[in-house]
Amino acid sequence: MFPIHDDTQRLHGRPYVNYGLIFINVVVFFWGVVFTNFFIDPNATQELFYTYGSIPRFVIAGDIVSIFTSMFMHGGIAHIVGNMVFLFVFGDNIEDKFGHLKYLLIYLLWGILAAYSHSLVANQDSSALIPAVGASGAISGVLGAYLVMFPRAKIFTIVFAFFITTVRIPAIAFLPIWFIMQIVFGIIFPPSGGVAYFAHIGGFVAGLGTAYVWKLLARKRDIRILDIRSPPMKKISFSPPESPFVRTEPDIIKGPDFYEILVEVKGISGLADIRVDFEPQNNLVKITDRKSNISQVLTKLPEDASKYQLRDIDYLNGIIRVRLS
Repeated sequence: MFPIHDDTQRLHGRPYVNYGLIFINVVVFFWGVVFTNFFIDPNATQELFYTYGSIPRFVIAGDIVSIFTSMFMHGGIAHIVGNMVFLFVFGDNIEDKFGHLKYLLIYLLWGILAAYSHSLVANQDSSALIPAVGASGAISGVLGAYLVMFPRAKIFTIVFAFFITTVRIPAIAFLPIWFIMQIVFGIIFPPSGGVAYFAHIGGFVAGLGTAYVWKLLARKRDIRILDIRSPPMKKISFSPPESPFVRTEPDIIKGPDFYEILVEVKGISGLADIRVDFEPQNNLVKITDRKSNISQVLTKLPEDASKYQLRDIDYLNGIIRVRLS
């Protein structure tokens, strides 16, 4: 299975950090290609990987620098293409959730934890002195976080069987299957086999844990998971507050000539299950569950909205987006 894109829309513009990570990985790879003459020169290749790769025994002894350098190196064209495609497909939405700087810091943290996971296992045998390179540990953290944040997302995937076809697989199926494969291969193949499966496992678990804690804190402390950077707005009222329809408190984005209201809900499958009404004279937006015919969300805009009209309503992966302009 090889992912090519997903159906999750970004809410906060371009993922510059994710693009930057891909760019740095590609530049470092081509530098390595030149340094090693396309990895043909064995002495140069060995010097490159032993200088900048993470060697398990040294990592356990406290060598942190090599973890960072190894995260941006790859051992071949298939290695870097596979990693960068996964990072491109899944990383942009995680950056969209965490924000640019937090995403960068957490990505690097996942890479560190993944390197230690691999080193703890590899240090038990002859693999202790074999350098590991690649971004797959940190990217595995991205996959784990994606599973928590976007379980209902659809992953457009190329499947290689007796023929090649493209299918849409829910993230809640695609990612656990991928993780189980890493566990199975990690048990079957030793760390010296060429793939650091326990780095994948450690990174994925770290991503799961990070995203779970993030969402838990967001619910308990009213931290905005969507990381909206608009000026502080008046709190939004619910009706009824105990409604099982609403998962998180709505957010208002105020632009120069528009309002956007974002609210995470459950129990609906599409736009046909809801009705949105805008009362400009009252500065009020109502979101009604058609099944119960009850206005589950009453959003009071903080400023005069009489000049606006209801322009667009979207629903994707449990999030309703209402745009007034």
